[in-house]
Amino acid sequence: MPDLLSELLFLFQRLNWLSILDITLVTIIFFGIMMLVRDTQAVVLLRGIILLVLALSLFTSLVNLPAFSWLVRTALPALVFAIPVIFAPEIRRALERLGRAGSEPILWRQPVRDEQFQQATIKAIVSAAARLSARQHGALIILQRSDSLWEYIQTGVRLDSAVTPELLLQVFFPNTPLHDGAAIITHGRIAAAACVMPLSASGILNRSPDRQMGLRHRAALGISEASDAVAVVVSEETGSISVAHSGRMIRRLDSERLENILMAFYQPSEKNGATLFDWLNRLVKPGPRQED
Repeated sequence: MPDLLSELLFLFQRLNWLSILDITLVTIIFFGIMMLVRDTQAVVLLRGIILLVLALSLFTSLVNLPAFSWLVRTALPALVFAIPVIFAPEIRRALERLGRAGSEPILWRQPVRDEQFQQATIKAIVSAAARLSARQHGALIILQRSDSLWEYIQTGVRLDSAVTPELLLQVFFPNTPLHDGAAIITHGRIAAAACVMPLSASGILNRSPDRQMGLRHRAALGISEASDAVAVVVSEETGSISVAHSGRMIRRLDSERLENILMAFYQPSEKNGATLFDWLNRLVKPGPRQED
């Protein structure tokens, strides 16, 4: 015990501001990596790699096996070259987020500041979602926030029309040309419909006991992982309404809860500050809720 305390004291004595900065940077990098792969299949791979390295290191340190130790020392550095291949989807998603800023036209970059205009848009979306839910018509509505969705808008049919419940009902009416894909709303207008969304690589849907979550829910999670957009999903099988944001999904919402959540996301920051945003993050963080 005295030896341990003396070693710790020696380490603290050697610390300076450069050492603290060095440790902080390494910690931030590891924290960013863990946040990047959170709730994805990469977590399982990362856990397996860590357990394998620890087991091999412990085994070679306890048992004197020169040939096996040489093989381990030679093979482990190859994992450094395997990391870009194993974690390719996560690395690509991070680079896309970094490179997306500034790549779209100015028209789609500026956020809407008119609070009444936002409230009217949200009320139209809530009304449409409730009516689609009652009819069990599947729908996927994407609401742009800070990150541009210009590249996804280009994959669909351009509309540039006002947001009304009747128009959304018509867009997602079964067997119509625009009912497949997503409707993207930006600047309080429906920019495009039948847009192609990226599918989620998360394991959240695989762990869910429900089997009603298909491609629409996977696409909603996918766009929420690739951007800060908010996705509203109406299930075609059950009529259940869900909201996806930041790779999390809140399910089985009624009209009132849906409106409260959307209003919370689009309230002006100068009025609500970080408290409301933090509360909503905590609300979304637990993952898919199973509420009746």
